[in-house]
Amino acid sequence: MSDYKTILTEVENGVGIVTLNRPEKLNAMNRDLNTELQEAVFNFDSDPAIGCIVITGSGDRAFTAGGDIHEQVADEGCDPNEIAEKKRQTRYGGYRMAAADTPTIGMINGIAYGGGAVLASSLDMRIGSEKTKFRFLAAAYKRINATWTLPNQVGWPKAKEFLFTAKIVEAQEALDCGLLNHLVPSADLRNKTMEIATMIAGNSHEAVTGCKRLLLQDMNADLEQQWENEQKYARDIMPNASATEAFPEFLARKGERAAE
Repeated sequence: MSDYKTILTEVENGVGIVTLNRPEKLNAMNRDLNTELQEAVFNFDSDPAIGCIVITGSGDRAFTAGGDIHEQVADEGCDPNEIAEKKRQTRYGGYRMAAADTPTIGMINGIAYGGGAVLASSLDMRIGSEKTKFRFLAAAYKRINATWTLPNQVGWPKAKEFLFTAKIVEAQEALDCGLLNHLVPSADLRNKTMEIATMIAGNSHEAVTGCKRLLLQDMNADLEQQWENEQKYARDIMPNASATEAFPEFLARKGERAAE
């Protein structure tokens, strides 16, 4: 792995793990961190040995508190066109992470505020603890974000509530509305996250990534189109595994021939 300044990377059982590593700043997302995070995710996504990607934060206080305010203030003295282009690149990189073929899981070890909440909501799943809190802050600061991520996770009514109010979303409410897939004690957070990530990584990479592509493709398609997309993918894109390849454990246990 590359030497990074603001993140840590590791691989465990086919799972690529990225840790946002600015704990003294509550893992605030400056341009260096965003660039390195995106690079690490894209590298893992292109690695056939990686079946799932986990993103978490260093320390026990924050997944990430969001954008680096000090950097944003410093930007105000720079060429606005240059800053606008840098922001566009960062946001597009965020979209590309959300659309990565490899499934992504947020191990939300603390607060996920502002841009951190947007990042979390762009991932495929989120596992949290009693320390987890979300806050979609943009409306409080005359900004707009998460309109393309949050409704897909919690539905329109809750997305509107969270975006319009910029309220703190506690862990239990996040679980109840689907923003968290699982809520566990903080001591069990890594184990639960890695349990799920390892299960995903142990499945057929082609099948899992195919599922994700189809789910993203079908978000706004009608039911018939969804069905046709699935048939097309199964028929034309992903060759079907033979039963011998698909069920080796079953065949080892039961044998290859059915009982007469």
